[in-house]
Amino acid sequence: MVIQWRRARFWCGVALFVMLASSSSAQTGAKPDDLSSLVGQARQLIEAGKYAEAVPLAQRVVELAEKTLGPEHPNVATLLNYLAELYREQGSYAEAEPLHKRALVIREKTLGPEHPDVATSLSNIASIYREQGRYAEAEPLLKRSLAIDEKTLGPEHPSVAIRLNNIALIYHAQGRYAEAEPLHKRALAIGEKILGPEHPEVATWLNSLALLYHAQGRYAEAEPLYKHAIAIGEKTRGPEHPNVASSLNSLAELYRAQGRYAEAEPLYKHALAIGEKALGPDHPKVGASLRNLWLLYRAQGRYAEAEPLLKRWIAIDEKTLGPDRPN
Repeated sequence: MVIQWRRARFWCGVALFVMLASSSSAQTGAKPDDLSSLVGQARQLIEAGKYAEAVPLAQRVVELAEKTLGPEHPNVATLLNYLAELYREQGSYAEAEPLHKRALVIREKTLGPEHPDVATSLSNIASIYREQGRYAEAEPLLKRSLAIDEKTLGPEHPSVAIRLNNIALIYHAQGRYAEAEPLHKRALAIGEKILGPEHPEVATWLNSLALLYHAQGRYAEAEPLYKHAIAIGEKTRGPEHPNVASSLNSLAELYRAQGRYAEAEPLYKHALAIGEKALGPDHPKVGASLRNLWLLYRAQGRYAEAEPLLKRWIAIDEKTLGPDRPN
């Protein structure tokens, strides 16, 4: 999930809300210092990848915003947007989708249909659809969000890179590799130019391009990109951040595909440990780590070690997507 750049915009909105809430605190009984404390605590947890712990704090901030500013204020939409993102990061799509849709309605009504914040809401709803395999619903939303951002922010804005990367992920998931590659490369070029070569978002886009090469068997091109993404992530986000775990998992998958099992196993285990600690034991990304480690053990004939991983992965998958999910 690429939320780092959008998260910066989120905290700008929160700061504005704190100022507005301070002037209206007598109406709600909320003390500005208490509100600032809530925001500070939530921010620390989010930056550490502890999304489940941040949810109740973010919910309280949204409640205070609705009381102070009204339920259709643009800042309420901003806060709804990021509460929804916290749910999405945990794989709680049923909770995230209506919050994002409510934020979209507020933004279209108060800001107009071509505002950059409308593009953000469209992209976030599309991300939920993409992660559930609802590609036909996701693609038009992403294309609309890209058109809005290119028109309002310019063709080299970081938000444009986010939209490009997300459209490329849709194409990748459908095997449309030739369409995906130039979009990934354009997103990466924008990121390196505008944000700098060691920005956390650049690590995300490196990993995305590496995954595309990996899917096509272009292993020699993929490996250095994965390693570069891991190095950036560990430096900028910390060695136990969920995004680092995703890159570790991806590199391990590359090694497994080449039969380099001894190199893959410690990476899988490290990624699994990070995911369980940061996201919780039932998160879909933990399920993906379990599945990958199961595949490794199965390939080596280590069936006794593989079976409990398979059972746990299926249980997580059914909890997230339902028992009637596609195979």
